[in-house]
Amino acid sequence: MARPRQHAPEELHAQVMAACDAWLAEQPVHELSLRSLARDVGCAPSTLLKLYGSFHNLLQHVNLESLGRLRCVIEPLLADTTPPAERLKALALGYWTFARQDAHRWQLLFDYPLAQEGELDQRQSDMIEALFSRVEEALKEYEPNLDDLEARRLARTLWGSVHGLVQLGLNDRLGYWQGGAFAVEELLDQLLDTTLAGLAHKFSTP
Repeated sequence: MARPRQHAPEELHAQVMAACDAWLAEQPVHELSLRSLARDVGCAPSTLLKLYGSFHNLLQHVNLESLGRLRCVIEPLLADTTPPAERLKALALGYWTFARQDAHRWQLLFDYPLAQEGELDQRQSDMIEALFSRVEEALKEYEPNLDDLEARRLARTLWGSVHGLVQLGLNDRLGYWQGGAFAVEELLDQLLDTTLAGLAHKFSTP
């Protein structure tokens, strides 16, 4: 039997990420295995274990790529001259666009726990915090009286609501009205309008 080709770590990592990308473009992650990936890139499963330590760690690298892709989707939508309310809506719609267009990759972010320690944990945490910071910045610009702790809490509360609508929308669980399904875009718009109106009212009330 011919021996598997030898790969430099950087080359092998790039090939593994490309193989995962091709898989997730068509199929959910729970049908993916270390053995099938090894076959796709032309190496032994033990080679991938040596490179990543575990299949779980390999998937965390895929999650890093997913977070980077999400950032690439939403960053172009966030011009500094755009009013904060419009930036928040752009963030929400960008999140929906990413989840809809790359659903299997998006689902992987939540099907497997994120890294808990080490470099992977730090890199993932930094990317997630950077995304949340854009929400916090827009909220504080919209309502300058919002302090740092309130902004952090509200950013997470708001994004949890956005995530819920996106999840339900992907699974067609938002219900129907007069024969038509509720549009995620319209519900996200309503969520942002209601949240921001409530925020404005809170700080305008004597």
